[in-house]
Amino acid sequence: MGLGAGGASRLGLGTGRTGEEAVTVVRRALDLGVNIVDTAEVYGTEEAVGRALKGVPRSTVVVSTKKTPSSGDRPITARELAEGLDASLKRLGLDYVDIYHLHGVAPARYGHARDELYPAMLKLKAAGKMRFVGITEAFESDRVHGTLSAAAADGVWDVMMVGFNILNQSARERVVAPAGRSGAGILCMFAVRRAFSDPARLKEILADLVSRGRIRAPLLGRGPGLGFLSGEAEGMVEAAYRFCRHEPGIHCTLSGTGSVAHLEANAAALNASSLSPSVTARLKELFAGVDDVSGG
Repeated sequence: MGLGAGGASRLGLGTGRTGEEAVTVVRRALDLGVNIVDTAEVYGTEEAVGRALKGVPRSTVVVSTKKTPSSGDRPITARELAEGLDASLKRLGLDYVDIYHLHGVAPARYGHARDELYPAMLKLKAAGKMRFVGITEAFESDRVHGTLSAAAADGVWDVMMVGFNILNQSARERVVAPAGRSGAGILCMFAVRRAFSDPARLKEILADLVSRGRIRAPLLGRGPGLGFLSGEAEGMVEAAYRFCRHEPGIHCTLSGTGSVAHLEANAAALNASSLSPSVTARLKELFAGVDDVSGG
């Protein structure tokens, strides 16, 4: 399990909670055994993460942060990338980060990321300011994994953050498998989206997929939504986390929240056993042809 400091919550800062409450969430995650925290320049949570990590042995926590590779309509320069990392380190109060990602790289910008920014990241790595070079996709708009499919084929990135969940498992063959062959670390984002906590939204998505022939209605079985999961987990959110947590090739599943109680529930889900082989196989078969939804 990794603690995600972005999303709608942003450790609670996005829902009106205080900086001190955000720090409390991070520290509780560490108490629970979470040892990777993912933030980003644009989240506005680097300072809270840095405060929470004060006094924590540096080698016990993997700190991940990110830089958006564009400014307005233009790609950033290598110099801007380096300045961005220095600013992130200052906000975090750290001498180095474990993973520095290019954040939400669109397919049209991947060439620039690889040819211009990746070499600059290697220099920052050699300077000791980062340990691993990462890249994340813009899954909400790039649901077919155009960027990370290309990145996986190139085989030069140390870490990739990919969108993967029950409803869209297309990253399994397009990203996770080829990236794994090159030894890349895989972080899973979007494991839980609105559809897993909002039955009406799930019903809407499933009906649309059936109407477009992307899933076969008989595989859904009886009952609303994914009713066949009712005997497997205490709700859809738990099932969604467990599905991703035990997906071969995924090394860390991210979970974001601004509530300690929610954090503890998510940790319990991610610490649970895998779904039964029969249910896992049914979910894989049901959504095998889906690559155009995110679950939001």
